[in-house]
Amino acid sequence: MLAYLRKQMTATLEARAALKTELDGIVKTAETAGREKLSADEQTAFDSKRSEIRAKDGEIEELDGKIKELEEDEKREQRAGEILAQHGQAGERRERVTVTSEPETYRKGGQTSYFRDLFRAQMKGDSTAVERLARSDREVNDQLQRIARGAEKALKGIEARALTTTDGAGGEFVPPLWMVSEYIELARAGRVVADQVRPMALPPGTDSISLPRVASGTATAEQTTQNTNVQDTDATTNSVTANVATIAGKQVVSQQLLDQSPINMDQILLADLAADYAIKADAFVINNNATNKIGLLNVSGLNGVTYTDASPTVGELYPKGADAIQQIHTGRFMPADKHFMHPRRWGWMTAAVDTAGRPLVVPAANMPQNVLAAMSDVVSEGFVGTWQGLPVYVDPNIPVNLGAGTNEDRIITLRSTDVIFFEGIPQAEAFRETKAEQLSVLLRFYNYVALHASRYPKSISVISGTGLITPTF
Repeated sequence: MLAYLRKQMTATLEARAALKTELDGIVKTAETAGREKLSADEQTAFDSKRSEIRAKDGEIEELDGKIKELEEDEKREQRAGEILAQHGQAGERRERVTVTSEPETYRKGGQTSYFRDLFRAQMKGDSTAVERLARSDREVNDQLQRIARGAEKALKGIEARALTTTDGAGGEFVPPLWMVSEYIELARAGRVVADQVRPMALPPGTDSISLPRVASGTATAEQTTQNTNVQDTDATTNSVTANVATIAGKQVVSQQLLDQSPINMDQILLADLAADYAIKADAFVINNNATNKIGLLNVSGLNGVTYTDASPTVGELYPKGADAIQQIHTGRFMPADKHFMHPRRWGWMTAAVDTAGRPLVVPAANMPQNVLAAMSDVVSEGFVGTWQGLPVYVDPNIPVNLGAGTNEDRIITLRSTDVIFFEGIPQAEAFRETKAEQLSVLLRFYNYVALHASRYPKSISVISGTGLITPTF
């Protein structure tokens, strides 16, 4: 839970930074025009952005308080464990029963292992393990009432090979005890795009989600003369459907690894499984291409913007961004709110300079008057700055092998609230029967997801073409 809150804090801070950039842009427009006061429209926009920033400040304060509480809890639990180890008390130490969050029972640095308890409860009838699992269930259910999505808890299996106590296959987490607490995690990308569209909990008991849609509307017309028939046009309707997909995986571990490891292997496996699930969920939103499971890049009828250039430049790309935005304005009749691009594309933009060698993309704090874009924090994924007045998010999961030369990436401009990503509650299970002859335990993880990206095709603009080939620096 602590990791989830910290990630939520990062996202909220990024959203606040984007709002602050937009607020500064309103003032900058007036200053550039030489006006001492904002226009009526500018003042309305300014007040609205400031209210949104204040709301974000409230969210930040609330998250900060929760994070501090959990950090204090971890410190107390860690100290209790140290005292227990020093004094050699027999039996299992009593843990708090207060239902707050999943890490209370199975937390990083704790002495209880979820996988080990799951096995002992199912196969050995261990009453203490059953009690801890039940307490964990209550904690999770309590948190699910307050969290719209449990993305970091969603799990998918890593490699299909079995882990054992042999070095190279899991054995590094069994004695000798050398720096086991500082193991090297596998580097993985996050789920930027999936976290920036509209989240909804997946309804239970269904394998598809259909939304009714008005296909063509009614009409009005000027009445030619009095007492004559007025315009009569019937609306037509249809529906759009999103099939529920299953993202699942398994991991086989030896019983020895569960019993003999000096640290809780579930902390290592769960962290990696959640990280891999994040990639698969993000790719599902961005580039999936199956019937009723269409990702953003494959939506039929989206706004296509082509940038063809053998020697692409950032300056030539700039009007394509304007085209992507205006097509949403004119097709959806509502504003776009976000750009998404691969980190290499943003890096290429930040490397651009004018004829005097001055950068075209500079930090917003410099308050430049003539720039192509403005940078925020330098990060590998997430919010990085603004382009064409909209926040830019970089996502390493955007494909870079598209186009005829399999070397193009894409830029997605989006009205993000028009896209709905449904996620269910992840499930974790342990089975001994199928691997009993080899003293192994099969761990299974799965979750259900569905995506409605085709509700409003004109809410999506995609810039493509040879101008987006692998950049040179």
